[in-house]
Amino acid sequence: MNIVEPMIGQNPLMKMAVIDKDEPGGICLTRGCIPSKILLYPAELVRLTEKAREFGIATEIRSIDFAQVMARMRSLIDADIESIRRGLSSSNNIDYYHATAEFVSPYTLKVGDETVSSKLIFLCTGSETIIPSVKGLAEAGYLTSDGVLQLKKLPESVAVIGGGYIAAELGHFLAAMGSKVTIIGRNPQFIPEEEPEVSDVLRRELGMHMTILTNVEVKEAKKSGRSRIVRAEDRVTGAAKEVEAEVILVATGRGPTSHFLHPEKGGVKTDSRGWIVVDEYLQTTQPGVWAMGDADGRFMFKHVANYESEIVYYNAVLGRKAKADYHAVPHAVFTYPEAAGVGMKEEEAVAKFGKEEIVIGFYRYEDTAKGEAMAAKDYFVKVIMERETEKILGAHVAGPYASVLIQELVNAMYTGDQSPGNLRRSMYIHPALNEVVQRALSSVYSVDEYHHMLSHGHEG
Repeated sequence: MNIVEPMIGQNPLMKMAVIDKDEPGGICLTRGCIPSKILLYPAELVRLTEKAREFGIATEIRSIDFAQVMARMRSLIDADIESIRRGLSSSNNIDYYHATAEFVSPYTLKVGDETVSSKLIFLCTGSETIIPSVKGLAEAGYLTSDGVLQLKKLPESVAVIGGGYIAAELGHFLAAMGSKVTIIGRNPQFIPEEEPEVSDVLRRELGMHMTILTNVEVKEAKKSGRSRIVRAEDRVTGAAKEVEAEVILVATGRGPTSHFLHPEKGGVKTDSRGWIVVDEYLQTTQPGVWAMGDADGRFMFKHVANYESEIVYYNAVLGRKAKADYHAVPHAVFTYPEAAGVGMKEEEAVAKFGKEEIVIGFYRYEDTAKGEAMAAKDYFVKVIMERETEKILGAHVAGPYASVLIQELVNAMYTGDQSPGNLRRSMYIHPALNEVVQRALSSVYSVDEYHHMLSHGHEG
């Protein structure tokens, strides 16, 4: 949490108090996207090594030193954390508190044995893992995404409660390292945040290396010797399912941390779930108090937090009136293969504009020269556009390098008219994988044609 107080008088510098109950660097660095991606790269190398056999390359993974994989991640992260700590502690303009803060009155916070007051407060309180109410779970014992990062020994088997992107990424990592992984998701769709076609690809590919259960409700967990038993029930048929594993991993999403802060004492409202309420300028209900990142519960991505910090700076420090714009928030799932998306999903676009006003651009990797060379089967780029204007409303990619391929579509969505025209007219390197994006934009189908094509196969 950052608290900024402009100094009175002629000194243009700001005196700041930075208060953080956790290690400096935020969730992304300490226990989120950065450490997890450091771990996911070795997992990608495992799958690439296995795939090499398709090309006549005799490969063998003789062993995986899990302890070394984890130690490398920790050493990189710890070095970054310590660098940030030194920077905060050595600055003449920053008072750094490694402590919990809570409001005691408007504009006043209790920090340890001290109180800190300011008319300008930034709330960057992050989020925390959500633990479902499951009978016996606490007694059985479990890990969260935080705990996985502390592992030194690879579990022989893992039951993952949750079927979203965190479950998918950590399940992929543990399976690639050698664990027997079972994912237990309550939603009918694996990774429900994605387009159904994208989820289908990931379920098929990841399902070759782990067991993926969907539409299943976990009812009970218990310890049995050295194992844990997870008992679940099919949400349609009611059929009982039982998974035995050495470790239970809970990956059921993230929730607010505002209960530490007692925002109500500071005149800061929260919604029914506890997320801090902000206006379109990211100011809370208390003038001069601003919130950004996970704290407002909108989009829990580091790139969104970076963007929101700029908006708050413009408004709170420079006195401008910049509105937060979320029309094209990209995301990626770093499994093998990857998935990525931005903007609307097809169902959202149809609901807003009507089916007849939506067209779909679609192309498969395998129908490009580079995709054929990669033996990329059934991976694709999908672009959702408004029929009359061809404005890009959303885009979704399933396949290797999805997080890279999506970016030019994100960039197009930040042009004035969100048109694909410049991408279509651009000269693309041949044969490079980016051609699949250009061809998706040039291959436009009605919604009905698109779904007919999917159900009957596609010829390039």
